[in-house]
Amino acid sequence: MKAHLTRRYMFSAAHRLHSDAMSAEENRSTYGKCNNPYGHGHNYALEVTVSGPVDEHTGMVCNLVDLDEFVQREILERFDHQNMNMLPDFEREVPTTENLCICIYEIVQRGFRPAHLEKVRLEETMMNSFEYAGSAEVRK
Repeated sequence: MKAHLTRRYMFSAAHRLHSDAMSAEENRSTYGKCNNPYGHGHNYALEVTVSGPVDEHTGMVCNLVDLDEFVQREILERFDHQNMNMLPDFEREVPTTENLCICIYEIVQRGFRPAHLEKVRLEETMMNSFEYAGSAEVRK
């Protein structure tokens, strides 16, 4: 019997959307006010969805304490109250929320066991949210 568990976390971070591969005008045109040289911040809502068989002894897909400790240590401590442009994770990529979502997925995918990571959902604003469930090659 397979079940899904989604856990929600909150963190705040800043970023500036800017690509060194584009001119100043292209950056302004592409990213608009998000290209502000001083950056801007968001209060992100992160959802991590894992799945697996329901353990017949515990009745759970995974231990919530284990998931919470992993996300706290590997995600929240890494990104909370940070300027993402300054982090090694975004040395070569624009720190869009799409790229942040993929980055978080890959961290959880590499490190959290025993449940299977289904997807990561990241809410940037009330109007914008992003999901990533891995590449098609990985899911096959």
